[in-house]
Formats: sequence, structure tokens, C-alpha cells
Amino acid sequence: MERLRILATVEPHSLAGSAKAVLEFAKEATRHHPDVPQVDLSVLTFNRRQGETYVARLFEDMAIPVDVIHERDRFDTNVIPQLQLACENRGPDVFWTNSVKSHFLVRLAGLNRSIRWVAFHHGYTTTDIKMRAYNQLDRWSLPRADRIITSSGAFVGELVRKNVQPNRIHVQHMPIRPFARVGEKEKSDLRKRIGCNDQTRILLSVGRLSYEKGHADLVRSFPKIRDLVGGLELHLLIAGEGPEQLRIEKLRRSLNLSNVVTLVGQQHSIDPYYAIADVFLLPSLSEGCPNVLLEAMAAGVPVVATAVGGVPEIATSGKNAILVKKHDEAGLASAAAELLKNRELRDRLVSSAHEIVSRKTPEAYFRSITSVFSQVCADDQ
Repeated sequence: MERLRILATVEPHSLAGSAKAVLEFAKEATRHHPDVPQVDLSVLTFNRRQGETYVARLFEDMAIPVDVIHERDRFDTNVIPQLQLACENRGPDVFWTNSVKSHFLVRLAGLNRSIRWVAFHHGYTTTDIKMRAYNQLDRWSLPRADRIITSSGAFVGELVRKNVQPNRIHVQHMPIRPFARVGEKEKSDLRKRIGCNDQTRILLSVGRLSYEKGHADLVRSFPKIRDLVGGLELHLLIAGEGPEQLRIEKLRRSLNLSNVVTLVGQQHSIDPYYAIADVFLLPSLSEGCPNVLLEAMAAGVPVVATAVGGVPEIATSGKNAILVKKHDEAGLASAAAELLKNRELRDRLVSSAHEIVSRKTPEAYFRSITSVFSQVCADDQ
């Protein structure tokens, strides 16, 4: 096919995970790529609030058409007529879904019977009992998709257990762009805002504040890191928001860390935080292909991460990161302290990590995903 019409779903309020990947795809779709079909992309998002969302505005600023489905709660089945109308108006060749909710609604509305359907499985959050129950809906939804893309080879077995045929599964790691340089004044201003001087060493963690991201382990490990580095002045920054925030704040207070551990919230622009970081920490208990790992590598920040999910598919311990077991607070602390004290090790890991991110370009991602769409369309011909 010379031209593909794609309708993609995105989450409305945070440019993370799946929304960031769709945005990168959209940027590439506006460029000419030889030997690749022209992509006409439109975006569909859900909103329970009044007014335009941040993510929708990003796509609209790129002249990408956006349909907003108005809903009352997390799984409002009254959105189905709106969903059907959006598909009728857009006439996509492929419907590209990116969440448990959108997978479920496509199947419930029967859209998979008239539109080719590619579902992207990004893994699950376990924020509450209701969400865990919703995650089980994929067992009913995903087997009916024409293709399932997943961000990690670690998820393939999970999908097969949900009765997805292995020949319908395509593993696709996330893309990353080169890190944009941050000016010295912007870095200095950020340090002042968080109460750090030029000598303070910054440890950074970025991600949704939910249980599977392991931030509680990180906070508990921080006193051990301070002990191991002796007189170095340290500050831990945690960027993100989510249901674990109150628990993490309570833990921070109970350990008397309020003046050296700062929760900076959700940041639309995270680059300045990477720019001032000395070490990046990813303490997750489960992962797919974490964007933040690739972002830290692209920013030239040495990484300590737990060897879970797709992390070992990207990073090799001792070569381009240091990997530790999940829930290993002592190992996390030891690895972080070693990086803080060993400049040669930091430089070696950063140099090797650059080779990884140089291969995971948005153009390569665009070509791979477009190839999946083309294959799905060709199946019916």
C-alpha cells in the first residue's frame, strides 16, 4: 500500500510510555521516508475533564487530527457510540490501541470485525483491585487483534498465556531521540529551586509513582548510599505522580529524609533534571522497555537499574549500566555509591550506553511499526 490511514489511541494527561511513542511516530509520519507507505495519522483520546488536554494539544500543534471521547469514569461503555462515530469519520485502515481500556472497547464495540486492529501491549500497572481486574480483560480482548506489538520479549510468554497466537506477536523496543543540550543557566536555576548547590551530587529517578516502579525500595536505600559515600553531599529527586505518592512521602518523613529527598511531581519537560543528574536509578519491580532508561542513556547519565522485564534486553550489567536484583536495597545502594565514587566507571558506562541509543532511533521505530501495519493490511488481500 502506498498510503496508510492509522487511528491511534493515546492517554490524555501524561506524555509518558505509550503516548510518547505515538508522538515520536507522528513526528516521523510528517517526514518523507523512501520505500515506506505514506502515513495519515489521526489520534483518539479519552477525557473526563473539561477543556483541552496537554497531550491532545501536542498532536494538534503538529496538525495531527484529534478526536476526544468524553467519558464519565474509567470504563464508561456509553463511549462506544462516540468511538464508532470517530472510526466512521476517520475511515482508518488500521486501529492502533495502546491501553487495556482501548483494547477492551474495540472488542466490545465489535470494531475488530470491520477494521484491522493492532494492539500495543505496554505491560500492566497494579494500582488497585479495580485496575488489576481490568488488566484481566486483555485475556478476552487481545486474542482478537490482528497483531499484538509488545515492548519487551519478557512479555511474550504472558501474552501466549492469554491465548494470543505467537505468530501474531511482534516485539518492538521504544525509540529515543538524541538528548537536547540544556543551558548552564537553566541547570543552575533548577539546582537553586530544589535547594542544591554546585557541589551536591544528584540522584534521579523518573516514573509513575505506582507500586511496580519500586520507589519505596529506592527511598529506603538512600540512607545506605549516604553512608557508603562518606562526606559527599547527596540529593535524591523523584519525578512523577501516581497512587504511591502519599506512601512515599510518609516513608520519606519517617526516615528523616525530607530535606534530601524531593518529589518534584510530573514534569512536562524532564530534560533539565537529566542534565543535572549524576546517577539515574530505576528500581522497578516489573518493566517493559522503559523510556526513562533510554532517556537517561541518551542524556549521558550512568544508570543503576533492576534486572526486570525488558531491562536486560537493553542494558548489560557492567558494560552500559549496573543491574541489580529487584528489592535488593543493599545492592542498589552499593551500585549507586560505586558510580558516585568512580569517575572512570561512569564514563565507561555512558560511552557504551550511547551506542545503544544510537540504534533505537525514531525513524527505525517508525519503519518497524509501519511494516507491521502494512503486513496486517496485506493479510486480507
